Amino acid sequence: MINFKEKIAALLAEAVEGLSAEEIKDMLEIPTDSKMGDYAFPCFKLAKALRKAPPIIAQDIAAKLKEQDLFERVENVNAYVNMFLSRKFFMKELLTAVTAEKENYGSSDVGKNRKVIVEFSSPNIAKPFHIGHIRSTVIGNSIYKIYDFLGYDTVRINHLGDYGTQFGKMIVAYRKWGREEDVTNEPIKTLLGYYVKFHEEAEKDSALEDEARAVFTRLENGEPEEVRLWQWFRDESLKEFNRVYKMLGIEFDSYAGESFYSDKMERIVNMLKEKNLMVESEGAQIVELEQYNMSPALIMKKDGSTLYITRDIAAAVYRKEHYDFYKNLYIVASQQNLHFQQWIKIIELLGYDWAQDCVHIPFGLVSLEEGTMSTRHGRVVFLEEVLNRAVNQTKEIIIEKNVNTDNIDETARQVGIGAVIFQELSNNRIKDYVFSWDKVLNFEGETGPYVQYTHARAASVLRNAGEIAEKALARASGANMDYVIGDSAYELAKLIYRFPEIVVDAAEKYEPSIVTRHIVDIAQSFNKFYHDEHILVDNEEEKTAKIILSFAAKQTIKNGLQLLGMEVPERM
Repeated sequence: MINFKEKIAALLAEAVEGLSAEEIKDMLEIPTDSKMGDYAFPCFKLAKALRKAPPIIAQDIAAKLKEQDLFERVENVNAYVNMFLSRKFFMKELLTAVTAEKENYGSSDVGKNRKVIVEFSSPNIAKPFHIGHIRSTVIGNSIYKIYDFLGYDTVRINHLGDYGTQFGKMIVAYRKWGREEDVTNEPIKTLLGYYVKFHEEAEKDSALEDEARAVFTRLENGEPEEVRLWQWFRDESLKEFNRVYKMLGIEFDSYAGESFYSDKMERIVNMLKEKNLMVESEGAQIVELEQYNMSPALIMKKDGSTLYITRDIAAAVYRKEHYDFYKNLYIVASQQNLHFQQWIKIIELLGYDWAQDCVHIPFGLVSLEEGTMSTRHGRVVFLEEVLNRAVNQTKEIIIEKNVNTDNIDETARQVGIGAVIFQELSNNRIKDYVFSWDKVLNFEGETGPYVQYTHARAASVLRNAGEIAEKALARASGANMDYVIGDSAYELAKLIYRFPEIVVDAAEKYEPSIVTRHIVDIAQSFNKFYHDEHILVDNEEEKTAKIILSFAAKQTIKNGLQLLGMEVPERM
């Protein structure tokens, strides 16, 4: 398909002295008001070199471009050259491309099979998989899908929180108050209960904290009984986590968590010593980072135990050596900004030039209407409860509104879970927000169900067309596009055309909401086209052109929703 911006830049380069096509491409604008054209070129920059007033320059350029077949018309308005594409030519280019590429429309090989690691979700073992984890989980999954769509060789890593002093606390609590059958029957809620009880009792008896540290040290040293309990907690937790991942349609290539790097940290500590980066401070080992406007990074505690930062450095070195990544992306809350700045700086100080390829992608926090979530105090909303409630409420709506579907339960699952994912990915990832049942399960307005319904509406058009739809799509390149050059059809087509660049923009900014907002725009535009135009008319040529445009809208919405990690019902 023609890149119209590049084509216009090349034509302008022939008409303008002193600017390359690449410079002109960067200057081209897309007017917010379509009455001002499809593309606009500002001439202010040329005034000094050409020694003419910008409006005169615009007039001269417009006169040179008017004869080009690419344009329906070219106008100069003050210092701007406003260009209106030939709608018929544009529609033929676009619709031929979408019908040929189908599920690949919007994809590219820009990634050149370079390795990109996406670390996301990463819940703590033996703790609840709560609503706070949904941000990392669905943002990370969408970023993975976007990069995969753009031709990168992506690796999904779930860096489980399966190491640290909290396991000493959990083991102590289990031994004092636990029962094996309770853990087996309801692992996470039972283990959470032990964790909460430990902290309640530790407030009365601080010796429990020392006991927990001692147990964790034994775990680090490979004490068989400690290792057995830790492994059991890990296995039972993963069973529950995987049930939620299955609901969300998410898979991972690696579950190598913190424990995986426990035997790789000594090397890092030795490297820090060799580089004279580590100094003693009150019995602990730190790396001074004051000259980089950061507080010191604690590498080892007084008792010789390691911390998150040591494991993250070891993990990054391992990943570079094992995967040789092009980018190593971490989808982790903005609370951890300093932590990432510190360890990435330490990797740089160790002499690794790939430190700049490790990218922290922060996101805002989720809080509850009654206050901040706290695992320690048992104040959480389980993610599985959110998903189940969304599915159940969707099913009630489907039954109440007598929605046309082949399988109520399957549609309720696709739409209910899709609603939760879409709501998460609708806003800029960096924004904090308050979790609200009413907002998540609101099916009106710019929501996931609205976009899914629009896709189903377009699918219905194609089904009702029957064999004619198949024939229309098979000969899209020869269709008469005179019937889809009206305003609502053209505005829809322009949004479909922009989809590939939207995907690239979302990847560059690590921002799935760019895709979300764009497919909402496409859905709204298709509904306007559907309202303004009768699609399945008697005239075969007109029907063919409108069916092809309906297919293009349907396919682009589907491709966009799948990049968000959502399923797309054919009937709703």
